Amino acid sequence: MKINFKKLSFIVLFFTMLNGNNFSKGLDHYRSRAQGSVGLKAKSEPINSAILEFEEGMLSSVNAQESGVYLLRSYYYKGQFIIEDNDEKKEIFNKGKILGESLIKKYPKSAAIRYWYLVNLGRWSQVYGTFAAAKEGVADLMRKHSQKIIDLDPEYMNGGGYLMLGAIHLKSPYIPFILSWPSNKEAIKYLKLALNQGEKTPSQVVYLARALYKDGKKDKAIQHLKNLISTPISELNKVEDLQYKIEAENLLADWG
Repeated sequence: MKINFKKLSFIVLFFTMLNGNNFSKGLDHYRSRAQGSVGLKAKSEPINSAILEFEEGMLSSVNAQESGVYLLRSYYYKGQFIIEDNDEKKEIFNKGKILGESLIKKYPKSAAIRYWYLVNLGRWSQVYGTFAAAKEGVADLMRKHSQKIIDLDPEYMNGGGYLMLGAIHLKSPYIPFILSWPSNKEAIKYLKLALNQGEKTPSQVVYLARALYKDGKKDKAIQHLKNLISTPISELNKVEDLQYKIEAENLLADWG
């Protein structure tokens, strides 16, 4: 049988373009994720549509890596701002954890994949609890991958690697002979470094304020939070930024 290579090339090109279009469509849905949101509760339709497109996009030879990154981002958003049932949260963050682990093996030099894997892993540890997080070695994993993100791209997500490393130092308990590296001093150092990478973000400000307060620098911590609350919320990350603004208000109320 004679193969029509011209026709075969056209078919391959057609399906490549089709799969590439999945990523483009997914990105459009993702960017509209806050439409119709009320407070910290987002509508499910945009992010569910984004997830379907990114899942298809990962099958492409064109935008597979980018689709994987945004699929991780979409899993986090769905678990954090749409799903309310704890068992369903476990399911979605577990998807993000498993996907992130597989993508890191496939794209070891991607700072973006490691960053969004850690975002999902952090939420996974919250919903599964302290025992599961300890069993998985979450603190050490987050430290390891945060350092790798800094090595690969210190400016990614406005110093996202520094933010992650600072946050894990802040949140992890110091346990002699078991978990001896967490340090609030180190948390402050890395969170300040994060603030010097790109644009200042609400998450950076809240984490730094918490670390400063823990260090006894209450006035500085309070001033950071007041500055954040007075800053308009980004339309690009409307629900995500509102989350930290509300946390800042709650912290100020607690700190008096």
